[in-house]
Amino acid sequence: MSSREPLYEGKAKIIFKGPEDGTLFQYFKDDATAFNAQKKAVLEGKGVLNNRISEFVMENLGRMGIPTHFIKRLNMREQLLREVEIIPLEVVVRNVAAGSIAKRFGLTEGDPLPRSIVEFYYKNDALEDPMVAEEHITAFNWATTQDMDEMIAMALRVNDYLSGMFMAVGIRLIDFKLEFGRVYDQNDMPRVILADEISPDSCRLWDAHTNEKLDKDRFRRDLGNVTEAYAEVARRLGIMKENGSVTEEGSPE
Repeated sequence: MSSREPLYEGKAKIIFKGPEDGTLFQYFKDDATAFNAQKKAVLEGKGVLNNRISEFVMENLGRMGIPTHFIKRLNMREQLLREVEIIPLEVVVRNVAAGSIAKRFGLTEGDPLPRSIVEFYYKNDALEDPMVAEEHITAFNWATTQDMDEMIAMALRVNDYLSGMFMAVGIRLIDFKLEFGRVYDQNDMPRVILADEISPDSCRLWDAHTNEKLDKDRFRRDLGNVTEAYAEVARRLGIMKENGSVTEEGSPE
């Protein structure tokens, strides 16, 4: 890892000041956490896989015209990003009943939802990221109504793309989490763009035929073979070759 001083260290990533004003370095750690960091482990190679998968997804979303903070991957663990003012909300898109929505409404895990549902959660570890409504978001000035409209529209576009991309390689996109940030154009008008990462850490991904979990739920539920499942996602997406390995130096083999 670089000797640079970190600006922020999260559960799975470290953010450093970038080489130019308005840029950042994002470093992917091997740390795994669950249940608001009550459960922790270090899973060798997880950060490398998340870096490569998130790069692949962000580049493809950019080609679709969805603005993101991603600039380029620098090496096997770092990305160069555009600096953004993070909006303190997690935007969750759900396609299939799983996790908290199944518990809240007594749904059977694995049942398709009547339509894709978008939820907002306030990013605050001390409060365990509570679910919030539009009234909370606007009252506490976390985001404007226009910001929310843009985030929902982008989240649903991302959902359409990811659902098709994963299903094409035999994976069901159950749900996923997004984060957004503001950037300011020359006239100082704010614009909302996609930030953070998109990887098996932030998505629920099930094998389309067996329902085998290929995501962070393997860690949450003590199913084992977490990095192997992430590697399977990378392999199916063509990021890794068949039976390949990801190393610290260079590309997958």
